[in-house]
Amino acid sequence: MKVIIFGATGMVGQGVLRECLVDAGVDRVLVVGRSPTGVRNAKLVEIIHDNFLDYSAIEAQLTGYDACFFCLGVSSIGMSEERYRQLTYDLTLAAATTLARLNPQMVFTYVTGAGTDSTEQGSRMWARIKGKTENDLLKLPFRAAYMFRPGAIQPLHGARSKTAWVQAVYAATGPLWSVLRLISPQLVTSTEQIGRAMIRVAREGYPRKVLEMADINSL
Repeated sequence: MKVIIFGATGMVGQGVLRECLVDAGVDRVLVVGRSPTGVRNAKLVEIIHDNFLDYSAIEAQLTGYDACFFCLGVSSIGMSEERYRQLTYDLTLAAATTLARLNPQMVFTYVTGAGTDSTEQGSRMWARIKGKTENDLLKLPFRAAYMFRPGAIQPLHGARSKTAWVQAVYAATGPLWSVLRLISPQLVTSTEQIGRAMIRVAREGYPRKVLEMADINSL
């Protein structure tokens, strides 16, 4: 399987990238990002790309792939609705629309979040925008598309958040995460589990298009 990853320098993306590189069934990984991952692996190819609304300059390099794991995302804290929509909906749909045209047999998986509002009508701005993003992704002509909605995520194997205060919280609470995963698996997952679940869904499919925490962990 040949896969494309967006957001590979973020915490979730780091975990997904690792699982792709250690999986013997994934033979090529293309990372598209604004900065290099710093990872060296024979299966890994990286494209440094600045304009996430226009892929015309690199379209030839985006063809021939079986799956896309889209882990790119930002926090809505302190952000206007217009700006959050641009960085969430517009960026995601620009990439997905291009990939659906170039790779119609692709499986596209998108990391959203627990509490995403599929009705697009709720009071929480981020949840409405994530809901619209999910809904419109599911309309694109991919072979299949899946929306991953994790809640609390334990970073494993060196994955780190790019947000300083979030990383500080993870560092301070690190010993508690494994215990929480044991006693509340419906509330907590890990970067490893998300990566493995994405790979399995791309290979085998799944009965539901929107995957909540229980679905992710069961996979």
